[in-house]
Amino acid sequence: MTTFGLLLPTREIVMTQEVPNFRQILDLAEHAESLGFDSVWVGDSVLARPRFEALTTLAAVAARTQRVQLGTAVLLPMLRHPVLLANEVANLDHVAHGRLILGVGIGGNNPAVAQEFAACGVSIARRVGLFEEGITLMRRLWTESEVTFQGRYFQVQSVRLGLRPLQQSGVPLWLAGSADNALRRVLRLGDGWLPISSSPQALTADWERLQVLGQEIGRDAHDLHRCLYTTLNVNTNVAQAERELRGFIESYYGIPYEVQATRNGLCAGSAEHCVAWLKAFIAAGAQTIVVRFGSPDQTGQLVRFAREVLPHVRPR
Repeated sequence: MTTFGLLLPTREIVMTQEVPNFRQILDLAEHAESLGFDSVWVGDSVLARPRFEALTTLAAVAARTQRVQLGTAVLLPMLRHPVLLANEVANLDHVAHGRLILGVGIGGNNPAVAQEFAACGVSIARRVGLFEEGITLMRRLWTESEVTFQGRYFQVQSVRLGLRPLQQSGVPLWLAGSADNALRRVLRLGDGWLPISSSPQALTADWERLQVLGQEIGRDAHDLHRCLYTTLNVNTNVAQAERELRGFIESYYGIPYEVQATRNGLCAGSAEHCVAWLKAFIAAGAQTIVVRFGSPDQTGQLVRFAREVLPHVRPR
């Protein structure tokens, strides 16, 4: 059965409120859990797309929820030293009673992200190497009693992480990406795959390519949990749904809707239309779907989705 998650609007609230009301994030997380969602997620950015910080936000959400899994979609690990990040994530996994999933990615190479990396003391040109070494080092710190690591970017000698994750095999790492090099990283380093596919057809093509690449390097792609991230606006008034989603996307990304639609899965319309959209992704292999609502009324969208869409895509 496909599980469903809610992406919490940690950026939207910071963008639209002079004094951001963090309580809204907690209330939405609790509401999502009460409505039957399986997980709640947060994004990550320090400067390029300012928002509530991912790990501290999830710690607060963990204290206010009991059942839902908690995830990042997606965290940029290169902006933190892997020893510090491994310790913080281990601590968060304890706060969350073992409910944590870490979605991670390398980020886009554009001026805003490059400036963000530079401000954090990281060269964006090295982000792939930093990512791969950092992920490898974190895994070892979570699972080995003592770690010596001599990489290009990170070197540690006889390091013991005093606090390990509650999950004995370490926190699951779901990697973003759909280009061939990214898919190879998913296969080499990941427990799951978390793409942003523009359509069910795109997800199908990428999944087929992932399987081929897996055969080439000796990793069965079916071992990876497949998670999709998509943006919806559910409304019987289709024109309003489309207008709200367009406004949301253009405000969030600062580029025309049509351009972003080639990169993100975007769906606006009736509940029936959204059900068909999600079912097509499920047929394409999505095992978890993280939903972001492109609307100023996050609570209204959450309730409408839970009542009119969720029962038809995840029958109980």
